[in-house]
Amino acid sequence: MTSGNKQIAGGAALSYVTIAFNIVAGMLYTPWMVRQIGQTRYGLYTLATSLIAMFVIDFGLSTATARFVSRYRAQGDSQRINRFLGMIFQLYLILDAVLLLALVVVYIFSGTLYRTLTPEDLNQFRTVYLIAALYSVIHFPFVPLDGILTSHELFIQQKLASLLQNVLTVGLVVIALIRGMGLYALVTANALAGLAMIAFRLYVIRRHTKVRVRFTRLDRPMLKEILGFSAWVTLDALSARLIFNITPSILGMVASTSAIAVFGIVTVIEGHAYTITAAINGFFMPRISRIVLRGDEGGSLQSLLLRVGRFQFSVNGLIVAGFTVLGRDFIRLWMGESYLDAYTGVVLVLIPGLFLSAIQIGNTIVCVQNKVRGMALINFFTGLLNVALSFFFSARLGAVGASLSIFTVYAVRTLALSRFYHRQLDVDMLEFARKCYLRLGPGVLGTIALGWLWTKAMPSRSWLWLGVNGLLVCAVYTAFLVAFGLSAEEKRAVARLLERRGRKTQ
Repeated sequence: MTSGNKQIAGGAALSYVTIAFNIVAGMLYTPWMVRQIGQTRYGLYTLATSLIAMFVIDFGLSTATARFVSRYRAQGDSQRINRFLGMIFQLYLILDAVLLLALVVVYIFSGTLYRTLTPEDLNQFRTVYLIAALYSVIHFPFVPLDGILTSHELFIQQKLASLLQNVLTVGLVVIALIRGMGLYALVTANALAGLAMIAFRLYVIRRHTKVRVRFTRLDRPMLKEILGFSAWVTLDALSARLIFNITPSILGMVASTSAIAVFGIVTVIEGHAYTITAAINGFFMPRISRIVLRGDEGGSLQSLLLRVGRFQFSVNGLIVAGFTVLGRDFIRLWMGESYLDAYTGVVLVLIPGLFLSAIQIGNTIVCVQNKVRGMALINFFTGLLNVALSFFFSARLGAVGASLSIFTVYAVRTLALSRFYHRQLDVDMLEFARKCYLRLGPGVLGTIALGWLWTKAMPSRSWLWLGVNGLLVCAVYTAFLVAFGLSAEEKRAVARLLERRGRKTQ
């Protein structure tokens, strides 16, 4: 196995360890944390962090960092890498000043924005907002660090940093809440963990790369190329904020803090599902850069899109089937009856996400080929559609209405992006749909049907029965996948992997 493949395998393994930790910690930690601070304060915390996330936009420079450094490494031009990074960090410092100004303006007008909040709630919101905003301003100039790690294929170190940050965050929050420090300590603990991992990433880059940032005068041709690429990535980043980040603010305007809290649970579960299927996406930018540089004569991009897409659909299919069958019982046991609306919301956002996540590797290909404009426009207009639909549905159905809006928008986005990839990337999306969606989809539907019948007879009234039913769902889904979903080549690859693992354990 080559060094690059070892990094991909190790990085993927650490990604799934991180995800497993987040899920287990979330099951134990989130309901305990909500009980410690209360549903209203949890809603305020969700509102403040989502609002700040709308403004922490790097204008495409993080993606530009990974793309251009990957390209320069493929060309063997280390001096250009150092000059490029010097320019990137200068641009980040300028944007950081703009971010600070924007956050101050929002703070001043927060009382006008959220008139549904009581005076006490507004004061608590402002304090949480100040702590989180200060951390964001300090953290923002260091956003390119992950792009440097990605372009140098240091995936193990990159994912280790994410794992350590999550472990440290949970540990600090638990200590703070046990000591009775409350809501403000929760936000502070998140900030301290983030700052510690900035230092860790800087150490890794210093030790494992030859990157030495050179702060020189702005190179106009390079700057023009960067801005030409990042302008459309910026629009794409803005579009992402028009889905989950803006929704708590809309709920705060037309619904209630309890609706925000319910949607917060939807966001947590959807976030776990997304990170599981997207865990390996960023690993392929250096490889795609090499394919594009030498010319894609053998259909390597089509093959990569299909392999990664089928893998992601297979993993996400189990999540969708499992939650559809067991999610209501899980929410009841985990968070209580008052959060049951979150079940409907999660199912609504997971179903179209099953299809959208399978084509996410296309985003990486688009970035490498510098065809971001079309993708950005699709994401932006569907984001605007979500804002309009969210106001309409949320005012009537609360968190469920917000999730219904996302369901509609994700379905439209998946169809539009598939058409765009088919026309612009020279990949056959009809073949992709046939070999991915149509081949693997019946296993998801079959698992849901059989699981629903079983759980009607044996509902999950305790964590023990939920675990038993979960194992049954996994077994049924695996049987469908092996019998009807996997190709002969994939079955041989799985058999070889199991054989190697068996030899290692002997």
